[in-house]
Amino acid sequence: MGLYNLLENTSLIYPDKIAVVCGNRSFTYLQLKSRVDKIAGSFRSLGIRKGDRIAIFHQNCHIFLESYFAAAKIGAVLVPINYRLNKEDFVYILNDSQAEILITQTEFYDPVDRDKYDVPLIKVIVEYEALLERGTNDSEQEVLIEDADIAQIYYTSGTTGRPKGVILTHGNNLEHARASISEFCLTPEDNWLHVSPMFHLADAWAVWAMTLSAATHVMIPCFESHSVLQSIQDHQVTLSNFIPTMLNILVNTPGAQNYDFPSLRLILSGGAPIARDVVKKVIKTFGCDYMQTYGMTETSPFLTISKLSDDMAALSFEEKLHYKSKTGRPFSGIQLKVVKENGCQVEPNDRDVGEILVKGKTITPGYWQLPEETKKRLINGWLHTRDLAVVDPEGFLTIVDRMDDQILSGGENVYSIEVEDVLYSHPAVHEAAVFGLPDPIWGEIVTAVVVKKEEGFDENDIIRHCKEKLAPFKSPKKVIFTEELPKTGSLKIHKYKLREKYLKK
Repeated sequence: MGLYNLLENTSLIYPDKIAVVCGNRSFTYLQLKSRVDKIAGSFRSLGIRKGDRIAIFHQNCHIFLESYFAAAKIGAVLVPINYRLNKEDFVYILNDSQAEILITQTEFYDPVDRDKYDVPLIKVIVEYEALLERGTNDSEQEVLIEDADIAQIYYTSGTTGRPKGVILTHGNNLEHARASISEFCLTPEDNWLHVSPMFHLADAWAVWAMTLSAATHVMIPCFESHSVLQSIQDHQVTLSNFIPTMLNILVNTPGAQNYDFPSLRLILSGGAPIARDVVKKVIKTFGCDYMQTYGMTETSPFLTISKLSDDMAALSFEEKLHYKSKTGRPFSGIQLKVVKENGCQVEPNDRDVGEILVKGKTITPGYWQLPEETKKRLINGWLHTRDLAVVDPEGFLTIVDRMDDQILSGGENVYSIEVEDVLYSHPAVHEAAVFGLPDPIWGEIVTAVVVKKEEGFDENDIIRHCKEKLAPFKSPKKVIFTEELPKTGSLKIHKYKLREKYLKK
């Protein structure tokens, strides 16, 4: 079964159910299918066939949702592109993916200015609504879709260099959608808020899972704190997934306590580690359940979830918070192990550190046109994540760092996430990032870059706070204050850029 069949089946069972709310427009599942069929027919009329690439460069919108399904129907490969990228990376992705059609907003890419871009393979820059009007119902034309057929190519955010195209298949997405319905108990009564960008797996997985469960898709174009809070209230949103940076902004938004969230049942956090103090504020602000997730573009995305077992129901709030703040136990259908350099699995003692290796039906078959990179990351069927973690006696993981981010100071390993968690517990810290900078004595020194929530404290206050909670060698030896931290297109803190910036100084 291909991904389009999710929409087809739901439109048969729930034809009059509201499928999507986008601004002042809404469509039932039957209307959504009709629009998707017309767009799919238009793609065919432009010469797009199975396996051809269609790029989309767009904010969250019903257009994005329809494009996912229309491409899937004809077996084309959708290439979602981060609209915050610079021109160089944007052009690179269009050319590397060999996309033939570009769906976009004119404020991001004006067709009149096409000569400024060296994208010779792009045949058409789509004016979406005009294309829809010209489209004819494509329901009678059927393309055989196999689970192994490519559905999307997602380009990583390029935090460590040139973006890589991650292949996800129809089978990857379908398996993840089924697992998500089970883990999150999704039903037709759910209203999902698309607030994380749809070009990113922090949100894109919900395209399939929410449609399969006949939930309603609620769209907002981009993250703005009051718009998010208002949308949750007005559209009776029941659940959504947020990047930790977003949650930190929301819980610190003036007036957040004045909104009412009676429908909200679950807040998910993913895309980056989150500090325990922020989790506590999220639960207090929204008054609903919270689960942390961990995953990668390469894994569709979820690998773990901090969902408590039934026998944890009797735990105190602080005890539950302890587990909810962890990276979590393996997601449904995922085989996971944490191994040391010698290949042995770590002891489940919450201390031994190793790399997370994963296997399952949601794992990418590889990287687009990068066979050597694929061989390096996929070994004997196991994806090497390059994320370092510990495992507790209950089987819950806690990520301590990326392999590329761990700091070696005075011969001791320091994990940046542990230091960042302590920094966020300081009442005057709004955001923080930790990394190592070269030092002639220590090799590397633990360096913290901090955005202040309020004035009246200095570097010594921060260092003293950390030394009260951490071993001295783990505490920052240098604290840099800044107005804001650089972010990736998905609003994760861009630690690679930070490190590069201060290495040059």
